[in-house]
Amino acid sequence: MTITLERHEAVAVVTIDRPDKLNSLTLAMYQQLGDALIEVHADPAIAVAVLTGRGGRAFCVGADLTESIPALAEGRFDISEWDHAHQKHVQQRKPIIAAINGLCLGGGFEIMLSTDIRIASTTAEFGLPEVGIGVVPAGGTLVRLTRQIPYAWAMQLMLGGDRISADTALRFGLLNDVVPADALLDTAMTWAVRLTQNSGTAMAVVKEAVQYLADLPSDQAFRYEALLGQKAFTSADAREGMSAFYARRRPNFPSRTYPEPSSS
Repeated sequence: MTITLERHEAVAVVTIDRPDKLNSLTLAMYQQLGDALIEVHADPAIAVAVLTGRGGRAFCVGADLTESIPALAEGRFDISEWDHAHQKHVQQRKPIIAAINGLCLGGGFEIMLSTDIRIASTTAEFGLPEVGIGVVPAGGTLVRLTRQIPYAWAMQLMLGGDRISADTALRFGLLNDVVPADALLDTAMTWAVRLTQNSGTAMAVVKEAVQYLADLPSDQAFRYEALLGQKAFTSADAREGMSAFYARRRPNFPSRTYPEPSSS
């Protein structure tokens, strides 16, 4: 397997494991990554996932061009087959945290854009080099990037194709934090464990809202927001959360079908 999924209590760690090729993705690996993310969504014992790459040189540099570009150019492969790996047209309702170690280029950048929380090492570099070889970043980037960061910076990345540092990516709004390389995975796991304490129902509603409300006209979006809000406010988690608040105790959310994290 070149995509691994390991469970650490309620946290799944999904690793792109091809460090000798800078964690570039073969066609089979794209399928494996999509399957791993589907497993995260479907498994009630998993609350949060951390997505990272093996080794310190790269998070992921995208598709293995020796395989994918010929297959695409010759019509032997449809890019939509990568949709699950890029979390396009999927119902992922659990938080995904990217721990970005080293190069994050092309399809790796696109996979990062599909995640919710992003922590990078100080040595990470980011770029979308596709225009330099006559193709485009069509793994979600053409839709997502201008919705996630300011237009001018998005266009600089997509049209220029130049690499940027982790600090610049943080300034652009692509990242939540930049940390030393040796603290990267621990920082991501700290975030993940923290999120396991929240209501799974509420986090799922937040993700559903963010995914569907952005492009609706305001009046329609407000109506759907009210429906989603009602869904959360009338849930068993909300009842438990309010009871815990008044009793001044930690809530034991019914959606949390996994044990409390260990104190170690």
